[in-house]
Formats: sequence, C-alpha cells, structure tokens
Amino acid sequence: MSNSVKTSRVFDNLPSPQVGKQGAKVAVLLGGRSGEREVSLKSGRAVLAALQRGGVDAYAFDPAEKPLHELEHFDCVFIALHGRYGEDGTIQGALELMNIPYTGSGVMASAVGMDKWRTKLLWRAAGIVTPDFELIDATTDFAAIEAELGLPLFVKPANEGSSIGISKVKHAGQLRAAYEKAAKSDPLVIAEKFVGGGEYTVGILGDTALPVIRIVPANEFYDYDAKYLRDDTQYLCPCGLPQALEEQIRAEALQAFRVVGGSGWGRVDFLMDEADKHYFIEVNTSPGMTDHSLVPMAAKAAGISFDALVLKILEMVSVSAQNCSEQSEMQGASQ
Repeated sequence: MSNSVKTSRVFDNLPSPQVGKQGAKVAVLLGGRSGEREVSLKSGRAVLAALQRGGVDAYAFDPAEKPLHELEHFDCVFIALHGRYGEDGTIQGALELMNIPYTGSGVMASAVGMDKWRTKLLWRAAGIVTPDFELIDATTDFAAIEAELGLPLFVKPANEGSSIGISKVKHAGQLRAAYEKAAKSDPLVIAEKFVGGGEYTVGILGDTALPVIRIVPANEFYDYDAKYLRDDTQYLCPCGLPQALEEQIRAEALQAFRVVGGSGWGRVDFLMDEADKHYFIEVNTSPGMTDHSLVPMAAKAAGISFDALVLKILEMVSVSAQNCSEQSEMQGASQ
C-alpha cells in the first residue's frame, strides 16, 4: 500500500492560534456525558495541569455542565473527552460550526474511528488485516456464528470505548447472553474471531508511529478494570517483537490510522497470533491521558515527556488550522 494517503480537516477560514505563553486561550474539554466520563475527567485534569505548567492560558471545560456556546470565548480546544459525544464526531462538528480549532481528528475520522464495524470495513477494503468478524443482532443464528468464528470469540459494542460491554465467549451457547450485554451499550454489535498471541498498541503522534507497547493483563483480557483500576497489568516497551517486524507494524499502524482519516494524534491497537501474524482491531482518535494510559507511555519510551507530549498535540492544532486556511485560499484563487 502506498504511503501517499493524505488527510485534512474541513476548517474554512479558521484562525491559526498562536500556542504558547503569549498566545491562545485554551479550553480543555473533559468529563462529558459518556460512559467514560470518569476516565475523561482524569485525562483532562492531567492535560490541564501539563498545559498550565507549560505557561499556556488553559481552563477546564466540562460540556456536561456548561453550554457549548461558552466555548466562543476560547481560541482553541484540547479534546480530552472519551466515548460518545467526545470522540465520535459530535463535538468536532460543533466546534467546526463555531470556527474553533481543536486537537485530534476531524468529524469523519472521529465518527468512523468510534465505529469498530465501519473501521473494519474500511480496513478490509484497503487491504489492512483485521480479525474475521460478523455483525450480530437479536435474530442472529448464534450457534452458526459460534461455529463460523470458532471459540473462544469476542463480542463488542461497535460504538463504545474502554472495553465497555465487551465479553469473551468461551463455551457454546454463551453468545446470545454476550450479545444482550453488548446491546445494552450499543445497538450495533460485532462478534470477532479470537486471536491469542498477545495484545499490543501503537501510539500515533503527527506523522510518527511511536514504539509498540505489549499489554499483558492479569485477568482474562484487557478490560476496563485492567485499563484503569488494576495495578498488576504489565506494559512492556520494548515490546519483545523482532525489530524488523515492529518497524513494519508501526508503518502499517500509521497507514491504518490514515485510512480512517485520522490526524494529529491517536492510537491503533493490534493482536498477534501464534504464528507471529498481526491483526489490527481498532483505532482510538482521542486516547486516554491518565497515569495508566498508553500513548504517554509510548511517548516516554521515545524520549518525550508527558508535558512535552501535551504541548506537541496542542501545537498541531495551529498546523492543522493553518494548512486548511492555506488550502481554502488556494481554492479561492483557482476559481
């Protein structure tokens, strides 16, 4: 696959915020209304503290507690929201309507990245390998899906993050209950073939894929507790993969991120099987920034401190806005 894929956000004549001690007034969006509110509050507070340590004029803004129109008093926004209304394109669209630059991916990439099913459809069309899967509903022949995908398998709400609603089906006859659990979180549910050679992730920062991290949970799989509450989850970086293979996967992860339209920063997760073949499973366009979060870990392994990472993400807002403003000017001149 070519590395020439380019992405952009539809900023029309947005200002280019001057980030720094003398520059923009920044709102850190945190909290929100999703099932990941508590994680978002932790992420947002950490981001806010880092920005303020860096001399940025930054303030917390919880859209569950304040009307969005109050964001008009800010020059740009650092999105530290997770889940629905935060990383699904909703807030991104509102910010574009208000002409306020923001961190991370745009409307389309955020919406697609939140939807595991549509992400997989795009990846398959682009030749990016992802585990076999089926979309299931209440009318599904669950026994047939168990036979087709094999056991164990995973059941996931298509539009949730932080492993909310996910189940590992290990025995015949359990798929229906797993579907019903997932459907409480989202009406779109996928069953996914189990890949058992290890869980890994690649952080994305601009045009760079950060070092791979291997995730070794102490429990059944990398669920909500393992991500945010337990202290016995292991994060290995170096990840243990051969250097050439890791470099190949990092390049493919960057491409997988671009295929969904991702920009700025994010994370791409993948699995390894016992034959050392890798399978990409999902993209995260607004990753966590807590003390358990993976992108800060990967950045640290690359020699980037947490504070430097936060400032770099914010600086990319100015680049995105300026690029889109220049593109608008060029289009206007050609007409």
